[in-house]
Amino acid sequence: MTSSIEMFARALNFGPDGRVSDSERRMSSGTDGWQLATFHVESDAEVHADHWEMHPASEEAVCCLSGAFRLYLRPAGPGDTGTEVRLTAGTAFVVPRNRWHRLELEQPSDIMSIGLRDGTRIEPVAGP
Repeated sequence: MTSSIEMFARALNFGPDGRVSDSERRMSSGTDGWQLATFHVESDAEVHADHWEMHPASEEAVCCLSGAFRLYLRPAGPGDTGTEVRLTAGTAFVVPRNRWHRLELEQPSDIMSIGLRDGTRIEPVAGP
């Protein structure tokens, strides 16, 4: 690499062979290895608050670099309750593998996500 990488526009990919490369940010297949992506978001629409997502290939580290938001885990099964975690600047949460989750902003935020994207699934939040 001979130039810097714009982290709010690209992603870093950590390959199984130890190589690090940058690429377009992707929510699903197309990356080989772990992906680190950062996002500057100012609205719930930018974090797709109306959709659940789930990553079957790995846990996902969701980090709040600035701002504040809530991360919701959908109930894992019958009789289970959902979970709400509030993240503020300098905090992180590890979303378990195969656990449906979504975000809602409290204020504009910079978010970092680290995980394996292969097989990521997304579905709408059920209406009332």
